[in-house]
Amino acid sequence: MSDSPQLKDSTLERDGRVAVLTMRRDDVRNALTGTALADDICATLEWAHENPGISVLILTGAGAAFSAGGNIKTMRERALASTAAEMAHYYRSGIQSIPRAMRATEVAVIAAVNGSAIGAGFDLANMCDIRIASSEAQFGETFINLGLMAGDGGAWFLQRVVGAQRAAEMTLTGRIVKAEEAAALGIVLEVTAPERLLARAKEIAAQIAAKPPLAVRYAKRTLRLAQEQSLSAHLEVCASFQGALQKTEDHLEALAAFFEKRAGQYRGK
Repeated sequence: MSDSPQLKDSTLERDGRVAVLTMRRDDVRNALTGTALADDICATLEWAHENPGISVLILTGAGAAFSAGGNIKTMRERALASTAAEMAHYYRSGIQSIPRAMRATEVAVIAAVNGSAIGAGFDLANMCDIRIASSEAQFGETFINLGLMAGDGGAWFLQRVVGAQRAAEMTLTGRIVKAEEAAALGIVLEVTAPERLLARAKEIAAQIAAKPPLAVRYAKRTLRLAQEQSLSAHLEVCASFQGALQKTEDHLEALAAFFEKRAGQYRGK
């Protein structure tokens, strides 16, 4: 699967093993509902997963916001016009497609958070493996302020980022966290000047992309599986994955590069 996905509200750029998906609906602050952004994100995640030439996907937003989450202007109309069962189906077939696609992909995903990441936009960032924030970014699990809770699995992701107690505080107060506090809480890895954000994300992506591609994917899988497995089950997976990797050409090349004190040349085989 090498052809780029057909996107409507986003653009996709590729440089070697690194791809950058930019959400481009600044008119609605990159809202994930009422736009094609959810479809664009899922299509790109599937494309990256199926493309052995991709190791890292960077996700960012154009304009003032990373993503404002749901489109509040259409929220009331949908609530008044739909039954509870219809709303549940709307979530299952819509916004919940993003966390499922995130969990399925084996490429590393970096969120370059350029501005506000609010509600489902915050959850989207938390679904990524690494988060880098502009100093202008802010974050909030703000569903409670609208009489709602995270319908996209946000509680599952947030607790794994900041722990149960802090997740409860952020979820139940709906308060906004600015970039520096987000770094202190471990929500983001680091904060950069706005003009340095994408460059810094690409630097981290390049470090990952320089590693043996199959090892990157297997390592990503083990990180995700470790969140759900018992130690015994996880050790069995590790034995199988490690056994497979030790029979790859890239492993032998990595050993040769180590002994010869040079950079490895990896082929993903």
